[in-house]
Parts: sequence; C-alpha cells; structure tokens
Amino acid sequence: MLLLLVAQAAAQVGEEVVTGVNEMAAEVTGPVVAEMSLWDMALKGGWIMAVLALLSIVCFYIFFERLAALRKASKDDPHFMERIRDYVHSGELKSAVNYCRMTNTPASRMIEKGLSRIDRSATDVQAAIENAGNLEVAKLERHLPVMATIASGAPMIGFLGTVTGMVQAFWEMSNAGNNIDITLLSSGIYQAMITTVGGLIVGIAAMFAYNYLVGKVDNIVNEMEAKTLAFMDFVN
Repeated sequence: MLLLLVAQAAAQVGEEVVTGVNEMAAEVTGPVVAEMSLWDMALKGGWIMAVLALLSIVCFYIFFERLAALRKASKDDPHFMERIRDYVHSGELKSAVNYCRMTNTPASRMIEKGLSRIDRSATDVQAAIENAGNLEVAKLERHLPVMATIASGAPMIGFLGTVTGMVQAFWEMSNAGNNIDITLLSSGIYQAMITTVGGLIVGIAAMFAYNYLVGKVDNIVNEMEAKTLAFMDFVN
C-alpha cells in the first residue's frame, strides 16, 4: 500500500514537471508563426500575377529559342575564307557556292550571294552582300523586340497591380467606417506589394536575357562584316 502511494506521488510530480517544462518552452519559443509559400504569395497577387506568369513563360521561350539559333549561327570554320579564296582564284565558283551551302551560316549565305554576282561590278557584288546581310541580321534579331517589350512592360504591370491593390485597400477601409481592422486591408496590401515584386523580377530577368542575346547578335554581325570585307578584298 505504501509503495502504491509513493508511485502515485511520483507520477503526479512527473506530470507537473513535464507541464512546467512545456510552459517554459512555449515562453521561450513564442507563438507559432504561419509560413507562406511562394504559391500562396502568387495567389494573393491576384490576376496581375497571372499576366506576369504568362510574360515570363514567353520570355523564357524566346530566350532559349534564340540562344539555340544564335549558337547555330555562330559556328565557324577557321579555314572558310581561305578555301573560298582558293576556289575563286582557281575559277571553281560552283565548288565555292557548294561549300557555302554546306557551311550554312549567315556569313556563308552572304558570301554565296556575292559569288552569284561575281561576274558583275564590285558595286553590284557589295550591294548584293549588304542586302543579304540585312536579311540575315533580321533573322538573328527575330523576337528580340518582344523580349525588350517584356523587360520594360513587366515592371509597369507590377506597378498597376500596386495601384489596384491600394485602391482596393482604401475602398475596404472606407466601407468599414469606424470598425477598421487590419485584416480588412490585408488582401489589398498583399496584392500591392506582391505584384510589384513579381513585375520587377520578370522585368529584370527579361532585361538581362535581352542584353545577353543582343551581345551575341553583335558578335555574329561583326564576324559577318569581317568576312565580307575579306571577300571583297580578294575579289577586287
């Protein structure tokens, strides 16, 4: 009987100790704060975030499509101009044209156009090469204006979401009268802040991607111009 009473007392003391430890831990850690995922943040941004998501998809598609096209256009044969010069000097124009078609780069297509006019004056040959070059540059820059528009337009769309979110917040404040509660304003403020962040992220990413692709295009154009000058030198 005595042992039973001692065991009950020990169990009661143990429960009190555990309860005290739990209370101390709750005081130390504080209240549990709810976490918000990126998806929840995007949903609170409203329909503006759907527009920004669509723009980001378009931007990524253009970037990777243009990157693959520019890498294909930038492939270079270090002996290309030497072989073209040898073909021209030996009078093997058909071989030179076939070699240009096999290489299949913007520069080779320009040289092929010049070879097709090689029996005319130097002015006609240069004009044919320049016309072909303009077409090639237009192909290289395809869809880049769309990316530039996204880079400049996405932050503006984000600011539009900021304005509409603040309008919603003040509208709810005016309807609440004297019973203003911060929870009434939370949805409008969420939209105002999140759309600004989303617009800036899309705009900054599009701007860096656009400038990178423009740099690649400039490098290819410089290479095209160098090969054109070399072709005109040995043709003349």
